Amino acid sequence: MSYAIVGFGAVGQAFARAFARKNIDVTVASRRPPEALAPQARAIGPGVVAKSLRDALEADTIILAVPFGEHRAVAKALPSWEGKTVIDATNAFGVRPEELDGLPSSAFVARAFTGAKLVKGFNHLAAAVLAADPIVEGGHRVVFLSGDVEDAIAPVAALAKQLGFAPVKLGKLSEGGALVHARGRIWGPLIFQDVFKKEQ
Repeated sequence: MSYAIVGFGAVGQAFARAFARKNIDVTVASRRPPEALAPQARAIGPGVVAKSLRDALEADTIILAVPFGEHRAVAKALPSWEGKTVIDATNAFGVRPEELDGLPSSAFVARAFTGAKLVKGFNHLAAAVLAADPIVEGGHRVVFLSGDVEDAIAPVAALAKQLGFAPVKLGKLSEGGALVHARGRIWGPLIFQDVFKKEQ
């Protein structure tokens, strides 16, 4: 399984640190050329490699860490997203509900990524929290996952565990996704909740 992070701002770099902590190789890309990202990528870890957006999108699993309004531009970078899993870590802060056609933000994002299996995840954690070690006092920081394709959630949950998090499945985007999405001035009740799960 190969991974790429699209977006290399605070959230993208937080993801990169999580991968580097566990020595899992990951590609990073953004609107900037890879040579502009390379010094910061190398500083995070040797397994974090900056590539062009097109090259990064060859990965099996794409983590979407761009501002919400940029998701369409990323989606247009491939003619088809068949066979890809997209982890939507965006938040639609300040986006009016009518701009989302009445959908949860991730269901709206999913429409742009034709053929992809989209899983909402990790978006409820602030970048600084996401970048920190998820194992605290014997517990694992929880990440909430939701999606409409059941067989896509399991590998994302496995990745979350690899990264040291405790995945909690919330169901479909229309149900669980609504608990962790933000639009306009309405925030889901689980946004920014820093929850831990103790080892059984």
